[in-house]
Amino acid sequence: MPRRSIVAILWALAALAPVGAQAGEDPADYADPLIGTSNSRWMLGPYAGVPFGMVQLGPDNQTSGWMSGYEYSINNVTGFSHIHAWTMGGLMLMPSTLDLAIEDGAVDRPYRGAQAGYHSRVLKETEEASPGYYAVHLYDPDVYAEMTASTRCGFLRFTYPEAPEARVLVDLAFPSEYRFRLRDAVIRKVGPAELEGYARSHTNEWDEYTLHFVIRFSRPLRSLGGWVGEDRLADVETVSGGGDVGGIVTFSTEKGDQVLVQTGLSLVDLEGARRNLETELGPFGWDFDAVRAAARDRWNALLGRIEIEGGSDTDRVKFYTNLYRSFCAKQTWNDVDGRYVDPREKVRRLPEGTSLYGGDAFWNTYWNLNGVWSLVAPDILNNWVVTQLELFDSTGWTNNGPTGVEMTGVMEVSHEIALIVGAFQKGIRDYDVDRAYEAVLHTVTEQGRRLTPFSGLAGNEHLDVYREKGYVPLDVDAVSRTLDYAFDDYCVAQMAKALGHEEDHRRLLARSESWKNLFHPELKYIVPRDSSGEWMEDFDPFSGRHFIEGNAWQYSWYVPHDLPGLIEKVGSELFNRRLEEGFERSARHRFAAHAFDRHQPERHEYYVNHGNQVNMQAAFLFNYSGKPWLTQRYSRAILDAYYGATPYHGWDGDEDEGQMGAWFVMSALGLFEMDGGVSAPSMLDLTSPLFERVTIRLDPRFHSGHEFVIEARGNSADNVYIQSAVLNGVALTEPRLPFSAIAAGGTLVLEMGPRPREDLWRR
Repeated sequence: MPRRSIVAILWALAALAPVGAQAGEDPADYADPLIGTSNSRWMLGPYAGVPFGMVQLGPDNQTSGWMSGYEYSINNVTGFSHIHAWTMGGLMLMPSTLDLAIEDGAVDRPYRGAQAGYHSRVLKETEEASPGYYAVHLYDPDVYAEMTASTRCGFLRFTYPEAPEARVLVDLAFPSEYRFRLRDAVIRKVGPAELEGYARSHTNEWDEYTLHFVIRFSRPLRSLGGWVGEDRLADVETVSGGGDVGGIVTFSTEKGDQVLVQTGLSLVDLEGARRNLETELGPFGWDFDAVRAAARDRWNALLGRIEIEGGSDTDRVKFYTNLYRSFCAKQTWNDVDGRYVDPREKVRRLPEGTSLYGGDAFWNTYWNLNGVWSLVAPDILNNWVVTQLELFDSTGWTNNGPTGVEMTGVMEVSHEIALIVGAFQKGIRDYDVDRAYEAVLHTVTEQGRRLTPFSGLAGNEHLDVYREKGYVPLDVDAVSRTLDYAFDDYCVAQMAKALGHEEDHRRLLARSESWKNLFHPELKYIVPRDSSGEWMEDFDPFSGRHFIEGNAWQYSWYVPHDLPGLIEKVGSELFNRRLEEGFERSARHRFAAHAFDRHQPERHEYYVNHGNQVNMQAAFLFNYSGKPWLTQRYSRAILDAYYGATPYHGWDGDEDEGQMGAWFVMSALGLFEMDGGVSAPSMLDLTSPLFERVTIRLDPRFHSGHEFVIEARGNSADNVYIQSAVLNGVALTEPRLPFSAIAAGGTLVLEMGPRPREDLWRR
């Protein structure tokens, strides 16, 4: 990457808000975790962590509820918590020097001593965030707080003023996005400067977990106190109870004294937490800066797998920030020795060298995250398949999350299938392939159910109705399930064909056409039907009724596996006219709208909504309808308008653990995967790249080549249209290329111009 400073972009953004990147030449210097944090989920604050880290250590400042966690515009901090996973939270630490308070306090009013709780106002100009690091000056206790992390451990450095009683509060029950509740907890002093304990929490009926922790301090504790509900404890060896539980450790400090805190976490047991701490932080001793540097090195190594040249400084910041977000919101849940707790609450051990991951659902990740992982980190994509096979071995089912290694049923589809099949078709296969096929076949052929002793949903809840009628009726559940089930059928059919299971292939391929059972022949939309086959009365394409977080207009494009069939039914002229009109209307609103409540009957005239997963393929549909130049026009427009580079505008919508970020990365490379790469050959769509030259450094464990280069000659903000496309000296005959061509290494040369070349790839 050329050695360029980002000082210019920092100055440009300073008028709106400070950003975290500093001048430098490494990819991590361009990634700014503060971008978008005035509109982010619990999982995507400016947290210190490493790629796929269990620990995402950083500030919280909101009360419980949707999008809790960190909000940039709130000028205070409640505390610094370690777990920011979907439906999960745990272990908050907060330094204090003023009158003792054990309440969180209202975060939207000034600090007023004990009445305001232990939260503190912050000096925003001191706030700093970069991959693997966060720091801020806490105004009220006058403490400078810094933190970094390894995969399973946190490391904090608190610089105190002179204080007769300096404290660190250990809070085990605090506000979170999904309001986790503390069933039982223990904080125990086990040495002059060490605590250990656990917190058994639950978010709902299916997500119960026990977070075990070891906390070490760099100096001996003067005392341990705490609280259980309204009861305060002083000079004790153990704090235990349920509901609201916390500990208070005290020191005496002179001005400038530093107290360092190391934490080790495990979902297995205390021995695992201590082993994780000794393994990951032990080699560093108490050298905070060395751990911070190690975290930064891990991010640089990962982000540096893509080198970009050209483009503006703002585009560079946006690119590496979005690439960073593609890896910072999923978690590793196994201990360093490979142990983890499966959904049946049994301790199991992974094969050596693999990891078990978790997070929110794979809802349409085949359009963004799966593609980035396959190009940049195929080892991570491979480990996702290993995770699914581990869960299949222990429960008999794959899992569309999992959160904390639990069954969830969230988003009501099983698109982990697309992840597994896509990895297989791309040659990412360091696992038992036959077992993987058995797993995905089981998910699309066996009726889903809630499993005991855990009650999370496994599989597809209404698969029996879908198989019987060929669709999910509106009086049963959301009809959009039909489209998702049909796509999953197609995915498994492709793997069946590749492995020689011809009967499975024919049967599932035929069933993948079930989407046609909801296609209204006159209206040319996907229209809900009831169990008797009658079409929905008073149909409105902009109503969200009977669809999951979308409307009929948006879901009528949602046939990623059979676009030729969809175009034939709609008619190419109407297809293009309707889609282009939707883009022109949506451009006025930056291609974003509020998320849908599928039970809400009101009309919402939303067209292309890039802010939710259902419509993220929309710009690339023109590649299939004979107007690829419109794909180039609108994908570049989304990159420019939808995505920003400030805390107040990073993206518009629900990021969902890096999906918006990953879409930016893929589209900025000029690539997209309409069907998630599940067909043979696995194909990628082409569009207008954001940069003049991109080098993807390939992984020799999974790719046969060394690097793949994309040159966009003459590229600029005006020259967004592809005039010609040549792959390794051979002109492409369509706006797509096989994944195998990238994996083998080589060069794609695109000549760019200011006007569409409509005769290129004309059918």
